[in-house]
Amino acid sequence: MSRINQIQKIYFIGIGGIGMSALARYFHSKNVVVSGYDKTQTQLTKALEDSGIAIHYHEDVDSIPKDVDAVVYTPAMPANHAELMYYQTNGYTVVKRSDVLQWISESSFNICIAGTHGKTTTTSMIAHILRHTGYGCNAFLGGIAANYNTNFWSSENNVVVVEADEYDRSFLKLSPDIAIITSMDADHLDIYGTAEEVENAFIQFSQKVKPGGCLITKYGLARASEFEVPDHCTYSLNDSLADVHVSNLIVVNGSYQFDVMNQYWKVDNVVLHMGGLHNIENAIVAISVAKYLKIDNEKIKAAVADFKGVKRRFEYLLKTEKHVLIDDYAHHPTELEALISGVRSLFAGKKLTLVFQPHLFSRTNDLADEFAVSLSKADEVILLPIYPARELPMAGVTSELILNKMTLVDKQVLAKEAMLEWIQVNKPELVVMAGAGDIDTLLQPVKKILTTD
Repeated sequence: MSRINQIQKIYFIGIGGIGMSALARYFHSKNVVVSGYDKTQTQLTKALEDSGIAIHYHEDVDSIPKDVDAVVYTPAMPANHAELMYYQTNGYTVVKRSDVLQWISESSFNICIAGTHGKTTTTSMIAHILRHTGYGCNAFLGGIAANYNTNFWSSENNVVVVEADEYDRSFLKLSPDIAIITSMDADHLDIYGTAEEVENAFIQFSQKVKPGGCLITKYGLARASEFEVPDHCTYSLNDSLADVHVSNLIVVNGSYQFDVMNQYWKVDNVVLHMGGLHNIENAIVAISVAKYLKIDNEKIKAAVADFKGVKRRFEYLLKTEKHVLIDDYAHHPTELEALISGVRSLFAGKKLTLVFQPHLFSRTNDLADEFAVSLSKADEVILLPIYPARELPMAGVTSELILNKMTLVDKQVLAKEAMLEWIQVNKPELVVMAGAGDIDTLLQPVKKILTTD
């Protein structure tokens, strides 16, 4: 019997995380008794509670179940968390999310999507195509798929589509049949120390591909010569030297239409309703996987056309003649650059106002120069204070660190309330809100302001 099948009761510390909540849904679907803790109540935790999962929001050993078969915790949880320490010191099976994904994927056909950015949308596209076409898969997503309003679904087909997270080197516990690497830029330097170590981890991930498996990577990645998987396919938006690329790209009624080309096959007249040129590249990957699995062209095209995107990934909150409001999870300089480029490809001529909330003191400190370059490509920028997440403040590290390096003239740092007041006074026509913190709590107030002028 596998380790997964032996679990009848399970407890999650940090159950409200996007990856943790997907695992909680998985066990709940298997009729396992699921419960958990998180620091604050969110829409995600409310949805879990509505499904019958018990959650509490105060760190309290007296409130936790004592008869559980396994305890799962997020690496973002402090090591001195009282509940975590209780389970660790009292003989319980205490594991990270990545360990559980390893258990789940031990005996399945696995499609694992890695990358410092792009992986959530790519994972969601692949899983959507497999579901929409009837191929079937078990999906563990790092975001909420707009088509289904969930980050997890199951299938009778023993195929797992999973986001392979590089944080804490979690993805090295997976065994891909198909491995995808969308990018491997410097990030999580609090874990890796150097950009070279980040790259080393991705190369190690590529070496996890099972014999006879396939590796798909973005064309032009650093150290690409070190990828040694025999079946290795590269992709690019417009570089014909890549194995798979796009041709005949046009914008029709605010959507992209294009052909996807390979030496051996072609999928023509693909329509993608999701904005952002980077999302065309994500679609290339998803289509390549579908072709590898021998799914019919017409079914693939119908699935892509039906893809509604991922919550907080180039998500339109408002789109009228007077105002456009776009929400995106971008929290790395490369992601911001891709986001700005994507917005400009669809809204050429409109003044682009970007509201950005830096995420983590360490990332801000490590990448301040790069953030300044990317953000300066907008027309005007409002920086919110840094969202700390799991970190304590760092001396001298504030949003002003980025601001002072920016070449843009129209730039400022504003607290949340001051930002809303600025929106109220200026009513900008094209607003993009980006960040991985709690900036999403400001979306509806901004939308309300822009729809009441």
